Amino acid sequence: MTSTALAQIGVTGLAVMGSNIARNFARNGYTVALHNRSVAKTDALLESHGGDGNFVRTETIEEFVGALEKPRRVLIMVKAGEATDAVIEELAALMEPGDIIIDGGNALYTDTIRREAAMKARGLNFVGAGISGGEEGALNGPAIMPGGPKESYESLGPLLESISAKVDGVPCCTHIGPDGSGHFVKMVHNGIEYADMQLIGEAYHLLRDALGFDAGQIAEVFTEWNSGDLESYLVEITAQVLEQTDAKTGKPLVDVIVDAAEQKGTGRWTVKSALDLGVPVTGIAEAVFARALSGSRAQRQAAHDLASGTLAEKPTDAGQFTEDIRRALYASKIVAYAQGFDQIAAGSTEYDWNLRPGDLATIWRGGCIIRARFLNRIKDAYEENPGLPSLILAPYFRAAIEQAVDSWRRVVSTATLLGIPVPAFGSSLSYYDALRAERLPAALTQAQRDFFGAHTYERVDAEGKFHTLWSGDRSEISA
Repeated sequence: MTSTALAQIGVTGLAVMGSNIARNFARNGYTVALHNRSVAKTDALLESHGGDGNFVRTETIEEFVGALEKPRRVLIMVKAGEATDAVIEELAALMEPGDIIIDGGNALYTDTIRREAAMKARGLNFVGAGISGGEEGALNGPAIMPGGPKESYESLGPLLESISAKVDGVPCCTHIGPDGSGHFVKMVHNGIEYADMQLIGEAYHLLRDALGFDAGQIAEVFTEWNSGDLESYLVEITAQVLEQTDAKTGKPLVDVIVDAAEQKGTGRWTVKSALDLGVPVTGIAEAVFARALSGSRAQRQAAHDLASGTLAEKPTDAGQFTEDIRRALYASKIVAYAQGFDQIAAGSTEYDWNLRPGDLATIWRGGCIIRARFLNRIKDAYEENPGLPSLILAPYFRAAIEQAVDSWRRVVSTATLLGIPVPAFGSSLSYYDALRAERLPAALTQAQRDFFGAHTYERVDAEGKFHTLWSGDRSEISA
């Protein structure tokens, strides 16, 4: 219903995500001011869902800001980029010191760093809040990752925690850290999501092409997997997607969908950031590249009859190979999360954010797209050892991979022999092998760099930097 009382929170940008979050606030007892450039969207929300709670209808940005109690709290849910900057500027011109602007979109974290500094100079608090859970989560309880000034969370935190998902009574929302940290963490979350989805896709591909299972049979496999260690939102919805029949053709829906996956850019941002930070997120990168390759439809069509080589025989023990795929999926999933948490640690160091991995695992347990049973294991691992060098080294995950590694190798080698692409499975296994290798070929790489560029090298038996006079008498000198 509409209200004349001042609102505790305002939401501008009433597309599906913004509308659902506004409704979520209202359902939790808050009076919510509504604003959208097109007033028709505001009226449509009120007409369909005005009974969810108390709303204040506004038409202009001035009326919107005037409808808020102080300190004013405004959540922006508009398209990332220039549109966000424009709305921020409109709001900032009307707000007073101490007021809070929250960007709940998928903003690039460096933009959030810039915006937070600009608003701070004007006496305003700017919060970049990552929000995960899609349309359903926005309405019923998302995972929320707010960054920005700590003092802003004292006013804003109770509202965000009340609308977030809860696991064991714990809100899936916490103050992440300064300036762009919230959007940085959300970006890495999305990168892990890309990897998780690609790994599931490769498991589906193997069950279909290596074992000849149809969509219904594969749905049964994923349903079974969702009752064990792989229990997660993405595995759950995979089974539901595979069960869906196309009304027009009677075929499984997945078989009539064009095999080209789109992307909005957060996966690319994750990989670009990892490159800048020098962190190998190979599973995430392969997932991003796999989507790009899937979209190269003309190129794929032209190449579809390229030689495949002499293929191996398909597995004869379907039950054993299905179990091998399950174990490979779990091991590769561990690698994806380990790489994501490595990137978060590197970003925290680079920007002096003091991020706490255990907190992130806690708030990702519910509401968000990558919510999964084993996030409790990640939470426990970082609580036991906050300085864990790699998630893979935590006792539980180390044991899980040890149990899976033979299956993992069988899956990757069988897929390779059959000509079935498994870029994420394969790169994850190679990353694991590189991590555990006593000695890598990087020694040769460094010698080559010294040969053509005098870049120097270190020795295993002496301190300091050295250079070989390759174009001279090839003696070694200290550099």
